[in-house]
Amino acid sequence: MKTGSDNIDKSSLLHQLRIDRGAPAVRRSSARWRTLAAAIAIGGAGLVAWYFLRTAAVPIRTAAAISLRSGPSSFEAASLLDASGYIVARRRATVASKITGKVIEVSLEEGQRVEGGQIIARLDDSNARAALAQSEAQVKQAEAVVTSAQTAYEDALPIFDRNLRQKAAAVISAQSFDTAHAQIDAAKSDLLVAQSALDAARAGRSIAERNLDDTTIRAPFSGIVTEKAAQAGEMVSPISAGSGFTRTGIGTIVDMNSLEVEVDVSENFIGRVLPQQPVRIKLNAYADWNIPGTVIATIPTADRAKATVKVRIAIAPKDPRILPDMGAHVSFLGEAAPESSIASTPQSTGVTIPAGAIANMRDPYIVYVVHNSSVQRRVVQLGAKNAADQTVTAGLKAGDIVALGDLSRLRDGAKVRILK
Repeated sequence: MKTGSDNIDKSSLLHQLRIDRGAPAVRRSSARWRTLAAAIAIGGAGLVAWYFLRTAAVPIRTAAAISLRSGPSSFEAASLLDASGYIVARRRATVASKITGKVIEVSLEEGQRVEGGQIIARLDDSNARAALAQSEAQVKQAEAVVTSAQTAYEDALPIFDRNLRQKAAAVISAQSFDTAHAQIDAAKSDLLVAQSALDAARAGRSIAERNLDDTTIRAPFSGIVTEKAAQAGEMVSPISAGSGFTRTGIGTIVDMNSLEVEVDVSENFIGRVLPQQPVRIKLNAYADWNIPGTVIATIPTADRAKATVKVRIAIAPKDPRILPDMGAHVSFLGEAAPESSIASTPQSTGVTIPAGAIANMRDPYIVYVVHNSSVQRRVVQLGAKNAADQTVTAGLKAGDIVALGDLSRLRDGAKVRILK
């Protein structure tokens, strides 16, 4: 027989077994929020780590090693000697007039190209034209005198011939013959004097024509005008008049095809310079432009004050960028290595890299080669060097990427960030 207490226990057990539909929903919602918060925290930590790792990477620039055999030929021969100088023109003239006169026209401007014989200025020619007209009148007068003297002489000739025959036939006296002889001599003398006067008049006319031509000033050769010295209305003279109001020149013309380099070489090293020796020229205005050239001559005199000897250098290309008085740096080159030697010795080919890629300029010489986002320390052997580039004879191969920038921050295996 069941009692009331048994019914209560069963009810209690059933109540405990009943599933509460509301409470689990709250617990599941809390779990999702905790999962989301954990994910956010992990992502934030990753971003912070990425930022600090990126900040710790050393910023660098890069350059590729270039093979000498495929690169600029200027590195095939080492520089034996460097010297500085200037671009000069072998043909340069300040054009002046041959006579003193007033300028009425100037036909040149700075930067203008003129041809040889081209008219560049005119002087007042009124006096020269008047002198020429006078000379021409004198020539005509002298020609008329010659004509008259020629006629008188020709008229005297038959009379003298007749008197000569009469004298031989004893028809006329000796006194009459002497008179006729004197007359023919005087006529001949007058003709010679008249002819000489005509020659003098013609010479005077030539001088007058030359003086008139001198009022027209022409370019002595083809070139570029670098200076315009006179203006219309000014006086010019071939000699200095001691006054600032009289010019001695019309303008300056430079033959750009005659440009060359003059450098001062220390007399201690002049023995390294030879005729026709190849050189490499760099202008201060175009530091990245390698200009080939050759030695023309060594001027056989030394500068006692500077202990230098002047050397003339021919410039191979004719380029409008090369201007007189530009500063130039010249490297005198040695003999290039033979092709067979380059082919037989792999290290002899070498590569060129920017000079700034050398981290340690004392032996051992160090560069840093870039691999992905890190660098590798590399010991190299150096060859010839110029202002911008360095030859590496061993330790690098063509195509290797080297680091540029603040190399003191780099170590073997250091992380880097390549700047654009």
